[in-house]
Amino acid sequence: MKYKRILLKLSGEALMGDRQYGIDPKRLAEYAHEIKQITEKGVQIAIVIGGGNIFRGVAGASKGMDRVQADHMGMLATVINGLALQSALEDAEIPTRLQSAVKINEVAEPFIRRRAMRHMEKGRVVIFGGGTGNPYFTTDSAAVLRAIEINADVILKGTRVDGIYTSDPEKNADATKFDFISFDDVLRKGLKVMDTTAFTLSQENELPIIVFDMNKAGNLLKVVSGEPVGTQVNL
Repeated sequence: MKYKRILLKLSGEALMGDRQYGIDPKRLAEYAHEIKQITEKGVQIAIVIGGGNIFRGVAGASKGMDRVQADHMGMLATVINGLALQSALEDAEIPTRLQSAVKINEVAEPFIRRRAMRHMEKGRVVIFGGGTGNPYFTTDSAAVLRAIEINADVILKGTRVDGIYTSDPEKNADATKFDFISFDDVLRKGLKVMDTTAFTLSQENELPIIVFDMNKAGNLLKVVSGEPVGTQVNL
């Protein structure tokens, strides 16, 4: 395997499957199967999931809700998704721990960096819920922050699109895909990979990002093996 320790970032919307909202058990089972393939290769895995399938803080704030309250609701949504993914992984016989930046001791461990790293060293998948624990920060920022803290080799951003394009390929048939692109080129071209805070943090810490289609069977294993899947962003 090219990468020994990875941080997998999934959007909350990815868990919806073909539904309009909520969580699709079939999609969870598919993701658990993909993740099991790489745990069996000895890869250490941490996961950050968004909460957009349940509640998105920015959307709530745009409708008049207090932004801090809305963001806290979004953090709780990521814990719900984390619990759902944990259940799916354990059904696939993958030992898993859920850690939360927001203290909910009855359902998740508090985030403790050294404990998280020890779990991974023992072969457990660690899910980070609760974002950063602070309002005004996205789960993209949480993913990059946690990846840096646990010394991950790479951030894998699993999406429904097979990489980074010159424009939205779902809206523009003429959009062209990048196989490799630098951090500077992403910023210069105004491409949307992550929010600016998360992207800058990744760039400053020289942490590569790979954007790929998580919904295509076998892609996760290919990416971790070093095959040219998706788009890689590096210096």
